[in-house]
Amino acid sequence: MNTQPPYALALPCNTHSHLAVGKVHGSLARAGKVRSQAPKVEPQEKKKTPKGRAHKRMLYNRRFVNVTLMPNGKRKMNANPEK
Repeated sequence: MNTQPPYALALPCNTHSHLAVGKVHGSLARAGKVRSQAPKVEPQEKKKTPKGRAHKRMLYNRRFVNVTLMPNGKRKMNANPEK
């Protein structure tokens, strides 16, 4: 029984060694450069999201009760609810 993968059988053994090796573009010394340069922004206070039954109720209302339809009868992709 041959243990090589089927694509390796047609190739000489010294030419398919590059198939499994990934190349890195640029050095790893610059990793995280953009994140460290970005200004630190404090997270904003948010309203508590409902959990459990209340969350399911919110999803139902968003999906089926307060639907915003386009003229062809389809729903909008990212519709904001009208207030």
